[in-house]
Amino acid sequence: MLGSSAPGGGPMIGTPQMALAARAASAIPTGNAGGAEITAIKALQYGRRTLVKIETDVGVDGYGPCGGTGPFARSVIAGLEGSRLPHLGLIGKDPLAIQVHFHNMFYAYPQRGRQTRVLSGIDIALWDLAGKLLGQPVSKLLGGNFRDEIQLYSHCPGGDFLSRSEWRDRGQALAEDLLGFTAYKVDIHHALGARMQEYIPSIGPRDARKVHRAYTLAREAIPEHIDIIVHCHNELDLPSAIRVAQAIEHIDPLFYEDPLAPEYSDAWMALRQATRLPIMTGENLELLDAALPFLQNQAVDILQPDLINSGGITGTRIIADMAARYRIPISLHNVSGLALNMASQQLSAAIFNCPLMECTRNGNTGPEAASNAPVIRDGKMQVSTAPGIGLDLDQEYIKANRADGEPWWG
Repeated sequence: MLGSSAPGGGPMIGTPQMALAARAASAIPTGNAGGAEITAIKALQYGRRTLVKIETDVGVDGYGPCGGTGPFARSVIAGLEGSRLPHLGLIGKDPLAIQVHFHNMFYAYPQRGRQTRVLSGIDIALWDLAGKLLGQPVSKLLGGNFRDEIQLYSHCPGGDFLSRSEWRDRGQALAEDLLGFTAYKVDIHHALGARMQEYIPSIGPRDARKVHRAYTLAREAIPEHIDIIVHCHNELDLPSAIRVAQAIEHIDPLFYEDPLAPEYSDAWMALRQATRLPIMTGENLELLDAALPFLQNQAVDILQPDLINSGGITGTRIIADMAARYRIPISLHNVSGLALNMASQQLSAAIFNCPLMECTRNGNTGPEAASNAPVIRDGKMQVSTAPGIGLDLDQEYIKANRADGEPWWG
């Protein structure tokens, strides 16, 4: 990898750590604000969501969304802070040494394991904490805002996708949505009569005709000013992905998302060569390591990393900066609640090559928000200017809605 060239003739960055380059590295806080030290890392599950909390000796806490249950997250934290490799832990350390902590969590791991979906939450919490200690929104710590509002796309509800009358009602509801989204993901499994994320080894002409009809009806029912994203969940094999591409080409979708298995393979290039459709993937990719071959081979038109899967704010920023070298945009996958919404908007604002962001249709709500819930108007999310990721949690709500058996984190 070292010594090769990126598009445009510049040197290709050789390691994930180096991928931040001078601009990104200089944006990461490095000083110890007020001599703060990390005193504890905790996790708590409420409902379907799990949060990481980082406490300091100056009474300022940072929060980040993570994947997995509360017990699982706490087991990962215990491993991170265990006695075997204590020098790689965070407790007693400077909370602003984010790049150091990122390296120790994600790359100094051979004998410890790497539980990305929890460690990503710790990274997000570190950025939240840094913003609070420095009195700045995370987007400013990342170098400033390229945009103060972010264009969003959302999700079409399911049902009978072969029914014209259902599509008439569904299209009207999407057009009249008060948040004003201008693009929706339309899931292919409804057209195929399958369950979400159910592997479909192959589809034939009959199923392809169903797909063609479903998306034809969708395009007829959804007003022209609203784009359609053909949304798969990595369930197709290569011949089926090509067949589906042929069946949907006439509706001119905004993106053809996740048709193949998540990891890079030659199948992505075969699909790329077989269709003119713009291809999107990335929500299941871990760190730059998994995203890089998609960029090097120009296999996609846009990457869609998820902060929880891709190494938190630091890891996703590395992916975005590398994608910019290849002139490929990114759009953050964002379907995991209030905390991820707030973190994703901060990173999206600070990345030049991030023109869009995913958002659920109720993304402007969050019962756990004491204040500063996301503001969405005309299909755009306003970027919070509050310190950190802008998350103001109602601790009493979280306490009352803990998952069964969850200890309170105090």
